[in-house]
Amino acid sequence: MSSVLYDVPGPRAVLRHRVLGVVTVLVVLAIVAFLVWRLAATGQFAAQKWEAFTYTSVWAQVGLAMLRTLAAFAAAAVGALVLGFVLALGRMSAHAWIRWPATVVIEVLRAIPVLVLMFLLYYGLPVVGIRMEPYWAVVIALVAYNGSVLAEVVRAGVESLPRGQSEAGYALGLRKTGVMRLILLPQAVRAMMPVIIAQLVVTLKDTALGYIITYQELLWYAKYLGTQSSIGSPIIPATIVVGAIYIGLCLLLSLVATLVERRLRRSGRVAAVAAAAQPTQEVTDTELLATQRTGSPDR
Repeated sequence: MSSVLYDVPGPRAVLRHRVLGVVTVLVVLAIVAFLVWRLAATGQFAAQKWEAFTYTSVWAQVGLAMLRTLAAFAAAAVGALVLGFVLALGRMSAHAWIRWPATVVIEVLRAIPVLVLMFLLYYGLPVVGIRMEPYWAVVIALVAYNGSVLAEVVRAGVESLPRGQSEAGYALGLRKTGVMRLILLPQAVRAMMPVIIAQLVVTLKDTALGYIITYQELLWYAKYLGTQSSIGSPIIPATIVVGAIYIGLCLLLSLVATLVERRLRRSGRVAAVAAAAQPTQEVTDTELLATQRTGSPDR
């Protein structure tokens, strides 16, 4: 028995897959248990190591660091989305003098690592007399890289749609900008929403690279707190706390994305436009056939 995508496994294959699944779970649990044992054996769970998190001032600084992380992420996310759509439209342009520069910009920005961009902005620009705050170096680097990636995501989403969608829009009398804005982009964004959100999660996590150029976000404060010998140098507890905060932020972002995706699915705007275009296309084809048979549509 088989399906379109793969052969349905038989009894032996099913048993083998279950055994491999159980073994994988056991191996993962063993690794986690070993790490927990090593942390406990080295005193990382001792009360002295976690004493720093009993102070209100420490949590206040953690909150400020989280706000700096969210501030950089919010600006970078908005900028990356705007840049991504602009570059995607430029790359899909029918004019070569727009398409080729947009393509070059996308490929160059995707090829440069985010950390290299941050270094160039923060340490390289002062050489030519331009000084930039760590915040703006982080934001611009994230916008440049993630915007180029999102441009390819949007382009792939638009080009994956059936050609009949755009042809139906032209049959309605829409121009190319109207077809792109009313028919293609809404469907492409809805289809690519999981990929877009995944890239935004990457953007959120990449804000941690800002600590290397002294941007005082969560990871920077965790490193600072872990080097304080007066409170026992709690580098592992600080990392665990900051990691848990990052996990919570990513889960919250995924929840928001899920709600947006459900709202888009309930929205009937895209379906209404596509449904309105399809009958028009059929009528146009029928009229064309009648014209060919009679020689004139007025006969």
